[in-house]
Amino acid sequence: MKILIVGGNGTIGKKVSAHFREKNEVLIGARTNGDVQIDIADTTSITSALECLGKLDAIICIAGEAKWANFNELSEEDYYIGLRSKLMGQVNLVRIGQNYLNPGGSITLSTGILADAPVIKTTSAAMVNGGIHSFVQAVDLEMENGIRVNVVSLGMVEDAYDKYRDYFPGHNPIPMNKAINAYVRSVNGRGRGEVIRVYE
Repeated sequence: MKILIVGGNGTIGKKVSAHFREKNEVLIGARTNGDVQIDIADTTSITSALECLGKLDAIICIAGEAKWANFNELSEEDYYIGLRSKLMGQVNLVRIGQNYLNPGGSITLSTGILADAPVIKTTSAAMVNGGIHSFVQAVDLEMENGIRVNVVSLGMVEDAYDKYRDYFPGHNPIPMNKAINAYVRSVNGRGRGEVIRVYE
């Protein structure tokens, strides 16, 4: 398969990319240092990147930002960071990306445990994640040409444990092989409209 992985150089993305690269043609999409330059918060950037690549069999997005801060410190504009990037960025990747997929292709989005088990300072991020879960389940009802859309929702992965453990007291880090397999399930399986949760 020919697979575009947006955010393929990140903590999770680089492990997912390495796995898929074993048997597939993998292209990394990133704002810098990728095979193709793409900023999911900019629809022009999404279209330009996809035009360069031609037809794909799968798109995986492991990218998107949201503001972490105490609720009373979040401004309206702070919420729009997550809405423009992680939420609408991924929505637009589906909206535009479907036109660049071969029949029967797939799009896999990414969220996280905050949609179901938020912690402090994550009001914005939790809201965005929950919105993506609802979007994926709804958009699947209208996808054409056999295109499947799923979302992988991970807990705190072991490679990010040192960075985020203070935010997630008592949470067990997710082994990276489990994280990778969630994306394999989405891309190589036949599920559609699924929220693939890996929280333990």
